[in-house]
Amino acid sequence: MLELSEMVIRFVIAAGLGAFIGFERELVGKEAGIRTAMLVAGGASIFAMIGISIPYFAQVAPEQLQNTLPDRVISNIVVGIGFLGAGIIIKTGEHVRGLTTAAIVWFTAAIGALVGLGLLQFALAAAVIMTGTLLILRKIDLYRLIRPGYKIENEEGQSLD
Repeated sequence: MLELSEMVIRFVIAAGLGAFIGFERELVGKEAGIRTAMLVAGGASIFAMIGISIPYFAQVAPEQLQNTLPDRVISNIVVGIGFLGAGIIIKTGEHVRGLTTAAIVWFTAAIGALVGLGLLQFALAAAVIMTGTLLILRKIDLYRLIRPGYKIENEEGQSLD
């Protein structure tokens, strides 16, 4: 059974890693930034801790707990965050916006779940690697590397070159 202090520490770490991930979105002016990522990571960590704590609170025999295992709680985090992410994605004409932000919200939930389960080192490494990768890829103009002469346009059809 997790002690309150351990739960609070895990929650704070999850929210901190969420803020770290959300900072990248905030830098580029996206809707889901620091606050959203903190809430998603913190919430996922709470749900993960609930999942691992259920057997300690249940007043039933262990064999009756088969539907309350932590993996079931985590699978529902994935589904729930999927719905949240779907609300971020917007399709206008031929353009799809918000896909990366939705994926980051999904990723942030995974980081929160890792922290909630106590896998702190992997959560930290994954958050740093992914946020660093996003920052680096934003600096590289992949479209021009793949398709020379490709022009990026805004919604009004104006070239962003």
